[in-house]
Amino acid sequence: MSTTICQVMGFLVSCLGVGGSIMATAMDTWSTQDLYDNPVTAVFQYQGLWRSCVRQSSGFTECRPYFTILGLPAMFQAVRALMIVGIVLGILGLLVCIFALKCIRIGSMEDTAKANMTLTSGIMFIVAGLCAITGVSVFANMLVTNFWMSTTNMFQGMQNVQNRYTFGSALFVGWVAGGLALVGGIMMCLACKGLIPEESRYKAVSYNASGRNISYRTGPYKAGSGYEADPRTRKGYEDAPRSEDGRRPYPSKYDYV
Repeated sequence: MSTTICQVMGFLVSCLGVGGSIMATAMDTWSTQDLYDNPVTAVFQYQGLWRSCVRQSSGFTECRPYFTILGLPAMFQAVRALMIVGIVLGILGLLVCIFALKCIRIGSMEDTAKANMTLTSGIMFIVAGLCAITGVSVFANMLVTNFWMSTTNMFQGMQNVQNRYTFGSALFVGWVAGGLALVGGIMMCLACKGLIPEESRYKAVSYNASGRNISYRTGPYKAGSGYEADPRTRKGYEDAPRSEDGRRPYPSKYDYV
């Protein structure tokens, strides 16, 4: 029962993580204009992975997509690639996890196959979560670097060189989504151990002789003198009648012939 609960909870948490990654990738608020030095402005700018937007004080918002790929920074393109890879792996992990759920029976699928599928989906969720966290962290590092460079230029007297941008809400959504996907993948890997059927470590192997069974009885070694009696004569001696006192008559030398 605990294995089923762990597996279902891992599936639900991973669903939230993958959904959050898709939402964060599609959001336009990865970076927002810093209004610390100018709280009252007629134009507010914010940017995402796919387009940049400008919102005016009248409430009108205009967004412009990035029409080129070559003109974007290399780290920016790397963030795009990481988020896309994380989403693809997360969706594939969800598809595999649906068929691996213990509460769902599909044909005559054995528990061993379900355990392997659960482990595979867990690894996919872990990689997807790491991709999301890495992509968001790289973008945040770019923002921090540009922010302090802009601040340095402002202190040097070049205040209107460029606008400063700070963290947007999409970064926090991406961090939380990556963490959920990572936790869900770990739960799926833990549930895999409970799905593996218990088998005996040592299996008994029986060997049968090709011929008829022959039993050997061990006894102390006795050296022969070379004058032992013939078994046929010995048998006659064993069958000989006993005397009144219960002793057998001593055989003569002609009994051995």
